[in-house]
Amino acid sequence: MNDSAGTGSDGNSAYGHKPFKRSRSHFADRVTADGRDGWPVEAGRYRLVVSRACPWASRALVSRRLLGLESALSLAVADPLQDDRSWRFTLDAGGRDPVLGIRYLSEAYDARERGYPGGVSVPAIVDVPSGKLVTNDYQQITLDLATEWTALHRPGAPDLYPEPLRAEIDEVMEGIYQDINNGVYRAGFADGQSTYEAAYEALFRRLEQMSQRLADRRYLVGDTITEADIRFFTTLVRFDAVYHGHFKCNRRKLTEDPVLWAYVRDLYQTPGFGDTVDFHHIKQHYYRVHSGINPTGIVPAGPDLSGWLIPHHREQLGGRPFGDGTPPGPVPDGEAVPPGGRP
Repeated sequence: MNDSAGTGSDGNSAYGHKPFKRSRSHFADRVTADGRDGWPVEAGRYRLVVSRACPWASRALVSRRLLGLESALSLAVADPLQDDRSWRFTLDAGGRDPVLGIRYLSEAYDARERGYPGGVSVPAIVDVPSGKLVTNDYQQITLDLATEWTALHRPGAPDLYPEPLRAEIDEVMEGIYQDINNGVYRAGFADGQSTYEAAYEALFRRLEQMSQRLADRRYLVGDTITEADIRFFTTLVRFDAVYHGHFKCNRRKLTEDPVLWAYVRDLYQTPGFGDTVDFHHIKQHYYRVHSGINPTGIVPAGPDLSGWLIPHHREQLGGRPFGDGTPPGPVPDGEAVPPGGRP
């Protein structure tokens, strides 16, 4: 999670007071099967750093679970609250990540390049032996987990980016990214009425298109879960809890769209999706960190989360969530979402 307003206290207070522009990933190296960027896929070598609050990082959490990469790619979870050095490991004993031995993710960034332009963002993959950041390319990380890490996938792992469907997946994801994933931020961090209204209109226009698309099909592309569903899910799951009120995306709640509400419940109740979502972290981060648009820091008590577990009946549309594969196994010890973060 990163943007041109920067990170830390100054950047957070600037939200809503300066134009919003999402930063491009500065570190775009890839971890690949052939190691062409100098970072070969290797079990145990890398650590995935996420915030459970961040929708961009949550993509990687879901992908890692679905593909069964937990034992091959270890996980570091940052505190949803930031200080002036951004993402920190205050959830861990002694305030240090137990594998990397650092207090702040910025230390891995500095080990790679001191004085680089831009903020400290998640998701990030860090090389454990050197302590250096490898990549913060949130658009590419999950695609590589699906296509370059196949030798380390669990038996029965789904194909999240099937080659025959990639052109369609890419097209659907581009619209979702521009108008929905990024659109909620353009609305929430708008510095003027016209900027806000343009983002707001594009967001709900695209949501309506997606609702129509999903009215008679269970998943966005093909009859199985793909990368497109993962990217859509991580915004939808935050919609009523954060974006509807905090980001002023309030034409309607997600629960008021029968198709999208059933679709996102279907995914939430699918192993690998809802078991990565921490509503407590999500609300704490957005409402307490974005001081520029919520200066009181008051965190809403709602919404009621019990609806996430209501039957969705989307199985009547057919589809096979994991294709010829199988669901992921139980959440590994130490990675379960605490009771306060789930329905």
